[in-house]
Amino acid sequence: MENLLIFGGRVIDPKNNRDGFFDLLITNGKISKIAKKIIPQKNFKLIPAQDQWVMPGLVDAHVHLREPGGENSETIFSGAKAAVSGGVTSLLAMANTSPPIDTPKKIKFVLKRAQKSLAKVYPVGAVTQGLQGKKLTNFSQMVKAGCAAFSDDGRCVMDSAVLREALEKAKKLGKVVIEHCEDHQLSENGSMNEGPVSQKLGVCGIPSQSEAVMVARDIFLAQLTLSPLHCAHVSCKESVELIRAAKRKGIPVSAETCPHYFTLTETAVKGHGTFAKMKPPLRRDEDVKAIKEALKDGTIDLIATDHAPHSLESKKKSFEQAPFGIIGLETLFVLVYEELILKKILSPLKAVKLLTENPARIFGLPSGNLSQGSPADIFIFDPKAKWTYKKENVQSKSFNSPFLGRTFKGKVKMTLVNGKIVF
Repeated sequence: MENLLIFGGRVIDPKNNRDGFFDLLITNGKISKIAKKIIPQKNFKLIPAQDQWVMPGLVDAHVHLREPGGENSETIFSGAKAAVSGGVTSLLAMANTSPPIDTPKKIKFVLKRAQKSLAKVYPVGAVTQGLQGKKLTNFSQMVKAGCAAFSDDGRCVMDSAVLREALEKAKKLGKVVIEHCEDHQLSENGSMNEGPVSQKLGVCGIPSQSEAVMVARDIFLAQLTLSPLHCAHVSCKESVELIRAAKRKGIPVSAETCPHYFTLTETAVKGHGTFAKMKPPLRRDEDVKAIKEALKDGTIDLIATDHAPHSLESKKKSFEQAPFGIIGLETLFVLVYEELILKKILSPLKAVKLLTENPARIFGLPSGNLSQGSPADIFIFDPKAKWTYKKENVQSKSFNSPFLGRTFKGKVKMTLVNGKIVF
């Protein structure tokens, strides 16, 4: 394994409250020294990082890798390749594959496939058998097999008694339940946000209350069980207000949002069609404002992609028939940089915290920092470079992104996992 010296860069490491110019020495895949100036030795490969940001590899707590069953859209290998090209070195892989990841054997399958991947993949186990929302999976056996968290993401656990039991079991095992907050009866047949835009387009809408109703229910269950609950892909003002109030009361709830919810509104559907169709849907201006405020004041703990690859063929269907979801791994940090850092909504240190230290802490992952002795999972970013996100440079197997064709300021220059250059 090569020994490396990354020198001259601006190191941004929220876990150690570090934002300044430092050199990083990497030996045997780990960070062995951080100092203002490190004199290079003969056998070290030099990586100049002047005018660049050196950060912990990003931790994406919400990714759909589609394997098994959806390999035409993405595989564990292709998804990890897309991840490292976006600076993501660790990711949580959701369980709603086909068949779902609902047994210890399937957890082991994901881990085995992930051994050859470029990023670190942590499998999420299904809460209920077959994602049916009725009978719990074997939590303790799945944790023994290497499951990192539990979620039926893609569907909400609609039965409150089942979710209560899940929260209690996960707590005993030191794991978090990630909830897809959606009242399926309220959102049924809906394809985009309910409001004037959906009415004008003649599309059946999904009210923001379908999310907020379940956020409220889930908060009450977290309060009842005193178990950690994580609300996935928060998209609306009402949910933000409920989570903020819950945190003030000391209820153990955490939350995430995704770049599309602070970047785009429901009007994007007019220009991007099915490439702007996801669940929860893009909301109103006031929701975007509320999400940004929640990121600023700490109501929302982390930013994840909800990377959801789909074949072009399936996205070419009518708006109502096309599947929900967009890809996001490759544009995660550049959107945070443009929409939150450059617009002075978040400082670089605070923004990077939402993408590294916080998700690693919430899910107990050994990543998200540049501490001495930690694995050298590192992301180098050029804040001045410009590039256009084109179909030909997409690393994912799918292209369903509303950001295709957009020219970005700031570019991923290099990604390292365990001290090895993987991008």
